[in-house]
Amino acid sequence: MADIFREIEEDVRVDQLKRLWSKYSIVVVALAVAIVVGTAISVFIQHQKQMRDEKAGAAFDAAQALGDANKPEAAATAFDDIVRTAPRGYQALARLRAAEERAGIDRDAAVKGFDAIAADPAYDKLLRDVARLRAGMLRVDVADSAELDGRFGALLDTPFRHTAREMLGLAALKRGDFETAGKWFDQIVVDPAAPENLRQQVNAFLSLVRGGGKFTPPPAPKPATKPAAPAPTK
Repeated sequence: MADIFREIEEDVRVDQLKRLWSKYSIVVVALAVAIVVGTAISVFIQHQKQMRDEKAGAAFDAAQALGDANKPEAAATAFDDIVRTAPRGYQALARLRAAEERAGIDRDAAVKGFDAIAADPAYDKLLRDVARLRAGMLRVDVADSAELDGRFGALLDTPFRHTAREMLGLAALKRGDFETAGKWFDQIVVDPAAPENLRQQVNAFLSLVRGGGKFTPPPAPKPATKPAAPAPTK
C-alpha cells in the first residue's frame, strides 16, 4: 500500500511540474536568454573599454616622448588630440600636460590652459589645485599683488600651501615689500609640516628681509616630474 501511495504522489508532482512548465516556460526561457545576453553585453563593453584605455595609454606615451625629446609644440598638439578622443582620466592629465608643454613657448596660452582646468568642477580638486598652482607660478614674475593674492590665496588651505606662501613671499620680496615677504616666510618656518629643505631656503630669504637687501628671485620653478599616464581602468 505504501508503494501505491508513493507512486500516486510522484504522479501528482510530475503533473504539477508539467502544468507549471507549460504555464511559465516562456518566462523561464526569456530570463535565461536575458541573463546570457546581458553577460555578453557586459563582457563586450569591458573589452571595448580596455581597448580604448590601451589605445589612450599608447597615445599618451607617444605624446610624452615628444615632450622628452624637446618638441613642446608637437607634444602639446598630441596631448590636445588625447583630450578630444581619450577616456576621461586620460583627458584630464592630457589637458594638464598640454598646458605644461606650452609653458616654455607661450606662457599666456599655458596660463589660459591651467586656468581652464582649475575652473572646471568636473575634475578632481587635487588636479584643479595643481593647475591653479602652475598658473600662479607662471604669473608670479609679472602679476600684481592683487592677482597673486587671488591665485595663491585659494591654495593656502591645501597641501600646496607651502609653495603658495613661498611664491607670495618671493613676489613681495621682489617688489620691495619686506614686511609682507617676512610674514609669508615666517609662516613657512613655523609650520611643522613644511619640508625641512624649504624651511632652510626660506631662512636664507628671511635674512635678506631683515637686512632689507635687494633681491632678484629665481625664475618660477617648473615641476620636477611630469604626470604619468594612469593605469587602464579595469
